[in-house]
Amino acid sequence: MAHQHDESTANEVSTSVQLPSYDPPQEPRVYKVGCPPQKNLAREFADTLRERFFHDNPLGQYKDQSGSAKFMMVLRFLFPIFEWGRSYNLSKFKGDLIAGLTIASLCIPQDIGYSKLANLDAQYGLYSSFVPPLIYAAMGSSKDIAIGPVAVVSLLIGSLLQNEVDPVKNKEEYLRLAFTATFFAGITQAALGFLRLGFLIEFLSHAAIVGFMGGAAITIALQQLKYVLGIRSFTKKTDIISVMHSVWSSAHHGWNWQTIVIGITFLAFLLFAKYIGKKNRKFFWVPAIAPITSVILATLFVYITRADKQGVQIVNHIKKGINPSSIHKIYFTGPFVAKGFKIGVICGMIGLTEAVAIGRMFAALKDYQLDGNKEMVALGTMNIAGSMTSCYIATGSFSRSAVNYMAGCQTPVSNIIMSAAVLLTLLVITPLFKYTPNAILGSIIISAVIGLVDYEAAILIWKVDKMDFIACMGAFFGVVFASVEIGLLIAVSISFAKILLQVTRPRTVLLGNLPGTLIYRNTDQYPEARHVPGVVMVRVDSAIYFSNSNYVRERILRWLTEEEERAKAEGQSKINFLIIEMSPVIDIDTSGIHTLENLYKNLQKRDIQLILANPGSIVIEKLLSSKLTEHLGSNNIFLTVSDAVRFCTRKSMQEP
Repeated sequence: MAHQHDESTANEVSTSVQLPSYDPPQEPRVYKVGCPPQKNLAREFADTLRERFFHDNPLGQYKDQSGSAKFMMVLRFLFPIFEWGRSYNLSKFKGDLIAGLTIASLCIPQDIGYSKLANLDAQYGLYSSFVPPLIYAAMGSSKDIAIGPVAVVSLLIGSLLQNEVDPVKNKEEYLRLAFTATFFAGITQAALGFLRLGFLIEFLSHAAIVGFMGGAAITIALQQLKYVLGIRSFTKKTDIISVMHSVWSSAHHGWNWQTIVIGITFLAFLLFAKYIGKKNRKFFWVPAIAPITSVILATLFVYITRADKQGVQIVNHIKKGINPSSIHKIYFTGPFVAKGFKIGVICGMIGLTEAVAIGRMFAALKDYQLDGNKEMVALGTMNIAGSMTSCYIATGSFSRSAVNYMAGCQTPVSNIIMSAAVLLTLLVITPLFKYTPNAILGSIIISAVIGLVDYEAAILIWKVDKMDFIACMGAFFGVVFASVEIGLLIAVSISFAKILLQVTRPRTVLLGNLPGTLIYRNTDQYPEARHVPGVVMVRVDSAIYFSNSNYVRERILRWLTEEEERAKAEGQSKINFLIIEMSPVIDIDTSGIHTLENLYKNLQKRDIQLILANPGSIVIEKLLSSKLTEHLGSNNIFLTVSDAVRFCTRKSMQEP
């Protein structure tokens, strides 16, 4: 009975549940290449614009929201502090407090030194670590970036400004031009963010940046020899030959041994502190507080021994008080406007590149998203405000950001803490820096920029891409042996040259069949890939534009000639078909279509049939619009290379 019951239950299940049917394998179905639906001009333009500039759909979150909700969302978008501030608590403040005080101890002596790189009085470096960090804390989206002057931008703006105005003879004009350049740097950065043109900074390749930063680091370090050796008369040029000539020519009468002792001793101390911090992350605070400790000890030593009477150069005086307004000092008319604009754009782009790269790196470490365009707006706004409050260009500092990260910062409040410490310094402590020797500031800068010489990255670049290595070394030697601006020009030129080379000389490869499969791959990468008798298969790994269309045609014909010669030498059948694999061809213009048409006519004269495989939606749409498909024949356009080869093989077998 139980058995009958189970059987009846099984029958009920079988009648109530329809099992999927199984079809035996058949001949592979051949699909034709599809064409996307036609769009009108306005729709096509709008879609292209949205994809190019608004690919992240920034307005999507505002859909179906009330007016008040949209206002608050816009407010939080422009000022992220209203977003993360809602969940701020005492625990986060403790982390930010420690991090802020730690980076303040690092930034104060660095700011005084960096202002010398920019040929400005010491207080302007401190000013630039007071106002800009406050604005960034409200508008920036990075939790880890520490804002302030940096060595490379300080050197760059100093060298560019002194080419226009003498910082000693025309001090006031020099200062006004510095504020003007800072204003236009901020305008440039904010405009790139608002217009969503951040991709422009990507044209400066990573390899070029590595070389530029390394060369700038060596140039900055060499510039500090005048402070470490106590040389009073020093060249204004930055190339290594001029600097070393200036150093050795003053060896007999210009060096001060007391200054050398101070400089070398504290440089060794700073490097040892960095070594300790690098060996054990628990001691990250050692290299962070080493600069301010060195300043305190060196200042006490000079004050007690009165070494300044023995020729040791000291800071002398740092103006006390907070940032005065400088709106009236910015050039809005006159011949200096164009000069300030040019310098501001260059320095703004470099500062932006450094800050965005640093922000993205730490965002990846903490696994959160960083809005590049929002960062640009924040950096630009803080520099615009900074130009009006006696600041010069500020950006994200790698050394301070690393310390900020390791000190356990939670939010941008660490920048506010640092700014408060700088404010206290400006109001109370600046007179204590009177006896600070310039040698210790030079030592601090040397120890700070050594890390910018990333030889490990240069070795990796050499292993990965020789063209990138040329860009890296070109930027490096340009900075070291010429000037910062020449090195930057070389870096940009080589980066553009690489892009042009890749665009005008795209890669084309010969394809072969992997035995036992329907897969066709590059014969150089897969030597076992077999040639198909009577068929040449070529893949074009680039869009076909006016800049490369002639090269693509000539290179394909050369592949065809080489294969014809090989087939003749091996006694194989004549080449009757040329298949172009077009899946990597993301776009084609009228010159590219004209090239395909000429190639088709050329092949007709040689009794060779042209076949296209897997053109993309944009490509096939343009081929149809140009009516090239009517010349080629729609039957000669296939979805895959294997379909095309099957067609060629069958047609060859049908021919007598």
